[in-house]
Amino acid sequence: ACHYCDFHFSTNLKNKVSMVEMLRHEISLRKDYLSEKNISTIYFGGGTPSLLREEELGGIMNALHQHFIIENKAEITLEANPDDLTKEKLVEFKKIGINRLSIGIQSFDDKQLAFMNRAHRSEQSVNAVKSAQEAGFDNISIDLIYGIPSPDHMIWENDLTKALELNVQHISSYCLTIEPATVFGRRKEKGILAPEDEEYNAQQFERLIERLETKGFEQYEVSNFGRSGYFSKHNSNYWKDEYYLGIGPGAHSYDGESRQYNVKSNTKYISSLERGIVPFTTEFLDLKMKANEYIMTGLRTKWGVDSTILNEKFGIPFDHYQGMVEKYQEMGFLEYEKTILKLTKKGLLFADKITEDLFII
Repeated sequence: ACHYCDFHFSTNLKNKVSMVEMLRHEISLRKDYLSEKNISTIYFGGGTPSLLREEELGGIMNALHQHFIIENKAEITLEANPDDLTKEKLVEFKKIGINRLSIGIQSFDDKQLAFMNRAHRSEQSVNAVKSAQEAGFDNISIDLIYGIPSPDHMIWENDLTKALELNVQHISSYCLTIEPATVFGRRKEKGILAPEDEEYNAQQFERLIERLETKGFEQYEVSNFGRSGYFSKHNSNYWKDEYYLGIGPGAHSYDGESRQYNVKSNTKYISSLERGIVPFTTEFLDLKMKANEYIMTGLRTKWGVDSTILNEKFGIPFDHYQGMVEKYQEMGFLEYEKTILKLTKKGLLFADKITEDLFII
């Protein structure tokens, strides 16, 4: 387990067979959730679906095709660790219909990888991407983490150089965050880990934007950069308020009116599905909650927030937040043109704070 990870996960494979079986079972039970809408994207992840064998992944894909209408040109992404991407595995993935890979590289520095408790090393990352390209994958995304404690920015500069040399189509990059219930969180509490300050992180974030943009990447969301035609369709659906169905422990679903959250326990998930019950809780969204989510997701993207939608769809007139918008405009953090509200490059550094201030309380 990575020392920074606070998502639901397990490092034990003893329930893998049962888990795959119950994933297929949940798919069959949830077949009506999206009201017979065509499926344009499928995403295997988080976690490490690259651990699954061809017949296991193929069985899940078959269940999806059996119960849903999958578009012919659907974007089908699989998250993978570099150490899982053997040439044999890549052939298997292509065979079952995977057409996009998201590879969790995080850093090309072996000491930083060991610090984060990643299982792979830099050479494996480079080989994984090259092997995927040789296998015919032409839509590859890699993940990088910035803000990792370091004496200077040289390691981050080297990470960016190596990432760009690989000629991938998409890069997702996130700042290292120290969450309480993690190894890093406990080290911080004990005083043996000191995270970098905001200025250090901001400098690396700005350098990330600068270097990727000069190489033809567009920052279409705060943490996501894609070449033309290679924005993540799946993640873009989240940000554009599209419906989605999540399968598996800890998975989230959204149907426009409510969110559902599957139980974060493999054991409880499997035992419940064995009884034919999908173990989830439901949160119904009122108009203010929907408006806040639209602001939260939209403001992080290149498409911004449309004040017309806030008014017509959620009943929130521009007057409600005009004062706050004007405040951040004067600070150079926001721009408002016609009906579209967007963060400036300077404003991207304060996205969370600005979003929170614009929320409809």
